Amino acid sequence: MAREPNPSFMAGVPELMILRLLQDREMYGYEIVQAIRAETGDAVILGEGVVYPVLHGLERDGALKSRRKNVGGRSRVYYTLTAKGARRFGDLVQTWTTLAGAIQSVLKGGRHVPVV
Repeated sequence: MAREPNPSFMAGVPELMILRLLQDREMYGYEIVQAIRAETGDAVILGEGVVYPVLHGLERDGALKSRRKNVGGRSRVYYTLTAKGARRFGDLVQTWTTLAGAIQSVLKGGRHVPVV
């Protein structure tokens, strides 16, 4: 069976980063936006319009759970990773590690077989 091409492989980047950040501790949406920016040295800047739909989708799928908490007079929704989310993260890491290695192989060059 032929493998599907990866036309939108970058679509998984926000999910991967969000799941990784939530492995360490619970966080609220805007905090996640800021953490991604800080951790990547501004190389990846995801707006709330990207992060919140991913959070809601992960919660719907059972990968995250949320709770509302009042902090400093503000109501915030904090997200935590579930066991299902941890498994999903592990699967994504494996996929991304393979993909990154494949991309590095192409960038290094010299390994392809010429087409005759």
